[in-house]
Amino acid sequence: MLRVLLILLVLLIVTLAGTVVTGGIWLKHRMRSSLPQIDGREVAHGLTAPVLVERDQHGVPHISATNMDDLLFAQGYVTAQDRLWELDMARRMAAGDAAEILGPKLVDHDREQRMLGVRATAERLTSALDDQSRRYFEDYARGVNAYIGSHQDRLPAEFRLLMYEPRPWQPVDSMLVVMSMVQILDTQWPEKLERERITARLGPTLAADLYPTGSWRDHPPITTDPPLTAPQQNIPDVPLDESQTGKLDGDLLKLREVTGGPACLGCNVGSNQWVVAGSRTASGKPMLSNDMHLEHQIPNIWYENDLKAPGFHAAGVTVPGIPLITAGHNEHVAWGFTALYGDVQDIYVEKTNAQDQYQGADGAWHPVEHDPETIHVRWGRDVTVDVQRTGHGMVISPLIPGETRTLALDWSVYDPKSAGFPLLGMNKAQNWTEFHAALGQWFAPTQNVVYADDQGHIGYQAVGFIPNRPGGLAGVPIHDSLHEWKGFLTLDQLPSSFDPPDGILATANARVTPDNDPTPLTLEWADPYRNERIWKWLAPKDKLTQQDMLTLQTDVYSEVNQEIAQRLAYGIDHAGRADAQLRQAADLLRTWDGAMGVDSAPAAIVAAAKSVFWPMILKPKLGDQWRLYHWAESTYAGEQILMKEPAAWLPKQYASWDDFLADMVRQGLAQAHAPADLTHWQYGVAHPVDVEHPLFGMLPWFKDWTGTGPQPQSGDGTTVKGVARTFGPSQRFTIDWSQVDGATENIVMGESGDPMSAYYRDQWPYWYGGKTFALPFSDAAVAAATAHTLRLEP
Repeated sequence: MLRVLLILLVLLIVTLAGTVVTGGIWLKHRMRSSLPQIDGREVAHGLTAPVLVERDQHGVPHISATNMDDLLFAQGYVTAQDRLWELDMARRMAAGDAAEILGPKLVDHDREQRMLGVRATAERLTSALDDQSRRYFEDYARGVNAYIGSHQDRLPAEFRLLMYEPRPWQPVDSMLVVMSMVQILDTQWPEKLERERITARLGPTLAADLYPTGSWRDHPPITTDPPLTAPQQNIPDVPLDESQTGKLDGDLLKLREVTGGPACLGCNVGSNQWVVAGSRTASGKPMLSNDMHLEHQIPNIWYENDLKAPGFHAAGVTVPGIPLITAGHNEHVAWGFTALYGDVQDIYVEKTNAQDQYQGADGAWHPVEHDPETIHVRWGRDVTVDVQRTGHGMVISPLIPGETRTLALDWSVYDPKSAGFPLLGMNKAQNWTEFHAALGQWFAPTQNVVYADDQGHIGYQAVGFIPNRPGGLAGVPIHDSLHEWKGFLTLDQLPSSFDPPDGILATANARVTPDNDPTPLTLEWADPYRNERIWKWLAPKDKLTQQDMLTLQTDVYSEVNQEIAQRLAYGIDHAGRADAQLRQAADLLRTWDGAMGVDSAPAAIVAAAKSVFWPMILKPKLGDQWRLYHWAESTYAGEQILMKEPAAWLPKQYASWDDFLADMVRQGLAQAHAPADLTHWQYGVAHPVDVEHPLFGMLPWFKDWTGTGPQPQSGDGTTVKGVARTFGPSQRFTIDWSQVDGATENIVMGESGDPMSAYYRDQWPYWYGGKTFALPFSDAAVAAATAHTLRLEP
């Protein structure tokens, strides 16, 4: 009997192994067979004239058409060649249709998207497009659909693996992708709920230490000297039902997971940008650099394009699904972005009655609007969602099961005035006047925009529709009538600069408004360290080159971490007790140069100590509720506590801050499983970068070669090279207007979403190695770099 069972077990193992091998071979075959045609001729029904698609050595398509309609059609077609599954998932995730394909685990995500009214907002924005913009959205959609229609038998492997086919692309789908970018960059409402809980527990005085607004380290781009103070905050006192505390805390933590909020303190999306005048460059022409920090993903969030038609030529990165160039340059102007962090959302505590009514701003009672929607769930039952709205906006209370109040979210994108498509005007602008006029249409997300042109000018403008709040900004839910919006701030009221005397403009998500600014834009800027380092690095230099720009983009020096290292060493030296390992740590820290290098032991020690700082500080006062604490300036808040050593924050079990700091290092080393001999510890190994395919990364045999796997990484959230395990610079761009064909641009992995493509991960060695390459622009440069030529024909 045992022998029979063993034989059956062996047969089962062999059968399963054979199934896995067969499945792997089939999947690789599907990947290979779905590779697009990139040479020769291909019919694309819907074109009015032939279009030339020349791909360079990195697979970047340089598209030339005889008119704008064919150009945008071809952009949609070629994007679908490389990124069709990404296109489909992007619109599904935005609209709340992901569970229909991916099953019950996506229901909570879809419910949130439905209750936030993302699709309804996208539909309104699409209907509000002017005739020309609508036509270009339709051209792009026709291109995507032409590819889908002619390649039904060769769809990307993800469709075959998940056993479904993409629906036709619609203009509203492009606007859904716009909305997904808005959500990534302009979502503040979960932090307001979390801040409310923590403030209620700590009181306003201690809470103020956790939620700074700006810092003495800031260097706004519109001032010559850094300001030394921050604007006052106006935080309404909102009473809470403390009986709901435990359950509500858990609900808010789950909400953060669903909304895709930061996975750790300091893990906030951000970006770097700077522009220097010709007076500071070796060439005598302006240079502009931009690296946008976002969550890493495969396929990449960006897709490089070069688009050309009579009277139009622009190149750079695009968001798959959105027509035209998002960031880059044309023949005369260049531009780049960082997130402004403008506050465009408020939560209102509505007064309601038993008749399902809310009290409006006019004092009258109005019925809550209800719109039932159905979430189709693969491998599960469909779910009905009661989407509700009041006069303020979408009702979000059901997203937080423990919440007993009726909470309504007001968001700038819900306002009918929020409409337009500024990329067209930006792509076509020939000078600052035209470019600045186009920025007036930019409603969301809120951004810092830097500019440089071939005439020698540089500029900066903050953009986005930010509410005009006569009652002041509120960092928690509002339950009074003093914080109603009064329209939006105008473009002229937002920070701006043109040709500054010192020849430098830079932002990195930190505060951009000067002291005593009459129109504060947000309560939550990013930590100041990247921005501070950029200004300090650029200010004393001239004769700058493009290599200098790349050096700065990949800079891993952290002044704040070096200061913390010195403080930790001092604390260990003066603590009541310190073992041999702690003394070794102190010796390494006191001589450290502040570089968060791959091989650095001191960097690993500082990172480990910082990782336990907040739980050690907050748990004695908040218990498990400490996990609700997230703030874009949390590192600065921690720095201030460490350097000022306020008695109110020292946990009672420590006799002194020196004892606390020594134990902070001790606990950090233990939690990080540091080696006994700390000189053998390497920061980059302990803090790797890891980029994985969301689907293939879950499959045996495919995970290792479809992603990067954990790779040692330098830098952290306080360095100009702002990185964490799964996010960092999503692209790197630099242009010197002395030579447009020398402009460099690279993304993280590659242009293609197909692992069998030569262009799936060919850019990874450049990104990981801190290198880059040119993006050819002129006809001669494109011809010299062309590796593949495809002629699309009607």
